Amino acid sequence: MISAAVVAAAVGLVPATAQAAGPSADHGRTSTATSPAATAGSAQEAAKEAAAKDTAAKVAKAKAKAKAKAGAPGATAESGASSRAQQSEYFEVGMGTSTSFAHSVGMATSVATDMAGSYVQFDVDWGDGATDLDFGNAEAFVYFKHKYAEVGAHKITIKATDLRTKTTSTATQDVVVDGSEFTPHAPTRLLDTRDGTGTSAGRPVAPYTTTRVKVAGNAGIPAGVTAVALNITATNTSAGGHISAYASGKQQPTTSNVNFAAGQTVPNLAIVPVGEDGYVELANRSEGPVDLIADVTGYFSRSAAAGYTSVKPSRLVDTREGLGTAKGQAAAQSTFGVQIAGQGGLPTTGVTAVALNVTVTDPKSSGHLTVFPGGQQAPSTSSVNFAAGQTVANAVIVPVGPDGRINVRNGAWSPTDVIVDVTGYYSADGKAAYLPVEPKRLHDSRTFAFPLAGQDYHHETLWRSGMALEALVVNTTVTNPQGSGHLSVAQDPNTTDDYISGKYVRPTPPDSSVLNWTKGATVANLVQASTGGTDVVDFWNRGWEPTDLIVDLFGMYDKN
Repeated sequence: MISAAVVAAAVGLVPATAQAAGPSADHGRTSTATSPAATAGSAQEAAKEAAAKDTAAKVAKAKAKAKAKAGAPGATAESGASSRAQQSEYFEVGMGTSTSFAHSVGMATSVATDMAGSYVQFDVDWGDGATDLDFGNAEAFVYFKHKYAEVGAHKITIKATDLRTKTTSTATQDVVVDGSEFTPHAPTRLLDTRDGTGTSAGRPVAPYTTTRVKVAGNAGIPAGVTAVALNITATNTSAGGHISAYASGKQQPTTSNVNFAAGQTVPNLAIVPVGEDGYVELANRSEGPVDLIADVTGYFSRSAAAGYTSVKPSRLVDTREGLGTAKGQAAAQSTFGVQIAGQGGLPTTGVTAVALNVTVTDPKSSGHLTVFPGGQQAPSTSSVNFAAGQTVANAVIVPVGPDGRINVRNGAWSPTDVIVDVTGYYSADGKAAYLPVEPKRLHDSRTFAFPLAGQDYHHETLWRSGMALEALVVNTTVTNPQGSGHLSVAQDPNTTDDYISGKYVRPTPPDSSVLNWTKGATVANLVQASTGGTDVVDFWNRGWEPTDLIVDLFGMYDKN
């Protein structure tokens, strides 16, 4: 809070020495007289703060100039204001805002006035019931930061008051914070190039070309969505290659989402940013044509819906042991239910969707699994595709039925074993909102000329000042494996500083798995990897032979 001495100086006892207030703990506000752009915590945040200040100054001066040109005084005198205030040509407040992280906003404010020695009280109403107060010289900057409990749109009101004359000026601005929350969607097919669903072509995607998937405005998905959860399947493949998914209007990335060999049918979940035109692009990065299928299970938007919460990976279903369902392989063309609410660290109520890793092993014929909400009919979509004898895993995000359950249908004509692991869930109480990023390759062991050794791990750090990470959304790819094995992903108990100082301890590998491979195969799977409290994630080669590892980043869940 401001001291009485400072306020006394502001109203005229020592006007020449009055300065803006220092940092305050409330909402992280700071004034630039004592704490410049460094308070933003990073070069990027400093740049945003500078831009907000520039905007605030320009707005204030533009308002003052417009009032002066119109010949009308810009100031409003409250009761008790001096005649000097009434005769003032102008006193105008401007504001500039910047959004950062999932829930935070910064606001710079400045006053343009002709009143010499004006010292100003700034009152901020953040539009969510919270308020702030600070002081500063006119035409200097005061910078505020605020964290909203919910994502979405908020109206900020700033009132500037000259402490000598009681002259006031008010400005408002609507802001939308950067974070997005999840809305489950009944599994629905948006694209199938085999029959023309979602495309006028009705034919495979040619080599090194793209196909577009309409997301916003399709199947009840609203405009303005920021990202979409798609299960992408490549089938009728004629050459080895991969599929890259990205926002329409953006440059094609060097990352991959689905990897395949000739003749394979391969699915993979992708959380894809949506372009401003409401589309996503799927690029066929192979030398042969390929059919593509895209099924939606949910979308993200900058409005209050469901936030994400990570849980320690745990097994909910294993038909080999009778865990979570009857013991024995899931029969052909059959469906079994899985209790989700209250299991695996999830709450008993309020779960709207769940993040799973679903594995098929020892199938007696080729086919697919469909995972869908409890209480509904099985849709004509797929979650995991497999060939006879194959062990294959795929990440799945699926809405949870009103009964707290999901269903798993074996669409094959022969039985198979099914394993279901939970990694997180979405709920109205979830604190972490999603921040899509342009796809970025974090790690590729091939560039280091040596693979990841058997029973060894690679740690990946993604830390940013001011961010409270809940989880990373990464696509993991194993290629050139020299034997069979599986990949496990888990948070690391060590911090970045521990690795820098060399004082880290070797973590214990987890029991869970996210993808399985055989010698020489290339296999990919999406992982929503919990960062714990350290912002360090481990990728374990649980096989006994070396393999190359690729890690691509597509987004992150942030609680700040």
